[in-house]
Amino acid sequence: MFTSQGPSLRELAVQALSSVERGYDLLAPKFDETPFRTPERMLDAVEETLARREGSFGSGLDLCCGTGAGLPMLRRLCRDRVTGVDLSAGMLAEAARLHPEGMDLLRADALALPEALGDAYDLAVSFGAFGHFLPSERPALFAGVHRALRPGGVFAFPVGAPIPLSSPLWWAVAGFDAAMRVRNAVWRPPFVMYYRTFPLGPVRADLAAAGFTVETVPLERFGYREDGTPRWRLLLARKAGPAQAAG
Repeated sequence: MFTSQGPSLRELAVQALSSVERGYDLLAPKFDETPFRTPERMLDAVEETLARREGSFGSGLDLCCGTGAGLPMLRRLCRDRVTGVDLSAGMLAEAARLHPEGMDLLRADALALPEALGDAYDLAVSFGAFGHFLPSERPALFAGVHRALRPGGVFAFPVGAPIPLSSPLWWAVAGFDAAMRVRNAVWRPPFVMYYRTFPLGPVRADLAAAGFTVETVPLERFGYREDGTPRWRLLLARKAGPAQAAG
């Protein structure tokens, strides 16, 4: 899963014993050599679905952009400004190095997005970051995105199908979350990263409470499970107001 250029076990251990911000600062130079980077297949599927359903957008925001895997996708989808926001200065430095195409990069906490962002964006996306937010923090997270979007703007992110209890992956994920809870109970600063704290039902309810209307559409590239449900969906949360005009 890790390439020879990726982080060593010692480096991963140091990261895991740091805060989220410091941990990602340390990991940033080698982050794209880990399996934690959003795969191109996922980015392509999201871009394809958004382009087919929505057309193009004005300005785009990548929330918790990391090293910027999603920024080229936003650049293709958006006609105007593209902004990446992340808490880690190290990850933003890598994003600037890897994607020097004149995109705006802003260091900020996703739970307290700067008022200066205003309601300036037509599309917001996020990939692989929601495990860093506790359920109690979702209202603040979604409220900030809602403020940053223009009326009719869309907040889009992929959501995987629930892992069945019979799957070894369910037990691996549950074990990881349990280990992280123990780590955070006995070690400071905390490193918040959980895989099972973002279930679709409560997430939809929190988005609705923040003022979004919510729908999901299948990400066709990933196919369907035996029961006919999609393996991955794209969640589209729309801020009330005039729809974005396609271009």
